[in-house]
Amino acid sequence: MRTRLTKTVLAAALVAALSASARAADSAHQAQVERNSEHVMPFSMDATMHTFVPTPTGGVQTVTVHNGAAKQVFLVRSHLRKEAQAFARGDFRDPASIHGGTMPGLQAMHAGTKRISVRYSEVHNGAAISYTTSDSGLVSAVHAWFKAQVSDHGAHAKMNM
Repeated sequence: MRTRLTKTVLAAALVAALSASARAADSAHQAQVERNSEHVMPFSMDATMHTFVPTPTGGVQTVTVHNGAAKQVFLVRSHLRKEAQAFARGDFRDPASIHGGTMPGLQAMHAGTKRISVRYSEVHNGAAISYTTSDSGLVSAVHAWFKAQVSDHGAHAKMNM
């Protein structure tokens, strides 16, 4: 009985240590992503929320400004308009420079650019980019890409289902 209890305690300690290590790695990665974001995104991450909504045909990425500050809204809209134009051409250099070139979904989206419709729109206090495709593999790539962004941006992003 004592051996079983010791093994259980050791296993719990190992799980706790691995979890703490994973959280520290996530925090360090999120801090690096935030530093990289400062070179690509002209708006304040602290003033905004990135929201990702997967859909059956792709998804919608929205960035809104918390307090509606006109300058931040302008910067969000300018940036997302530019990004939507780049993504429609298959140019995903900006997200790659923020999150890394091996970001889930990114290579598939680049390769399948001609099969993804990318559309910019303005929303209250921000802007959105919609991704639509009939290719199930690309839908999965968009969803993986969204999930990675939510993970990488931490408190600055959320997934709405």
